Amino acid sequence: MIKEKLIQYLEDFCYYLQSLKNYSPLTVKTYKTPILEAIKVSEVYEEQEKLVFDITKYRFQIANQNPKTINKKLSSIKSFVHFLETKDINTILKGSQSIKIASTLPKPVQTNNIYEALDQVPLLEKMIIVSLYSFGLRISELAHLKLEDITQEWIKVVGKGNKQRQIPTNSYFKTHFQEYISVYQPKIYLFEKEPSIALSQRQLQYKIEKAFKQIGIKVTPHQLRHSFASDLLNDGARINDISELLGHSSLKATGIYTKLNTNTKLKQYNMSHPLNKKVEDSDV
Repeated sequence: MIKEKLIQYLEDFCYYLQSLKNYSPLTVKTYKTPILEAIKVSEVYEEQEKLVFDITKYRFQIANQNPKTINKKLSSIKSFVHFLETKDINTILKGSQSIKIASTLPKPVQTNNIYEALDQVPLLEKMIIVSLYSFGLRISELAHLKLEDITQEWIKVVGKGNKQRQIPTNSYFKTHFQEYISVYQPKIYLFEKEPSIALSQRQLQYKIEKAFKQIGIKVTPHQLRHSFASDLLNDGARINDISELLGHSSLKATGIYTKLNTNTKLKQYNMSHPLNKKVEDSDV
């Protein structure tokens, strides 16, 4: 509904360019096309009586285009936002800065392959995979995850630089967590090689590789972290919130993260994560 309203504003903007600025139809089209593209793929929402136009996803989509082309498209979008401001439509434009994309990214694991592995591996390996994929953890964070940091709704993670973040749990994790605790009875850490002594990062990585080898593919812990981010993004979660859940200290494309209240974050996470859908499907 908000996007439809923004598209109507775009029509007003085009009328303004052609009728009042005397731009040619071709010039108007060069403005309209990238703005419309951005509206379709971007996140548009209202926050504190302001219209937030977050074009981060669009910036990633056009990141490999010619720099001059990118600048022209961003200039058109900024002109549109300025037009909205002249109409007393308080608008916040996010994601208009430059974005650096890593030259190589770990290939995410296909969701069906994750499901296949979860259905075949023993409980310990299952919980390791579920924990990485549910929370997007680094392997070092998983190795240090303590039982006291896990509640019914959240887990507390200590990441790089001793920075703490909270990540919502999902129904699939909670169901198997109770079974795992009952069987393995860990004392301090979620994954222990003996009472109160955590499994090492290498031991965890070995169990992941062994688990996926059973279905004929090679998977690293970081691939599961990347799958977490990719699947949430593809299912509509906000990129700012994904970055926050991953524990990134900054995102140059957005500057400051959009902080959601805990209820909103929990709701969006539960709607977006595939493992929640797997539980729902199994209940049918």
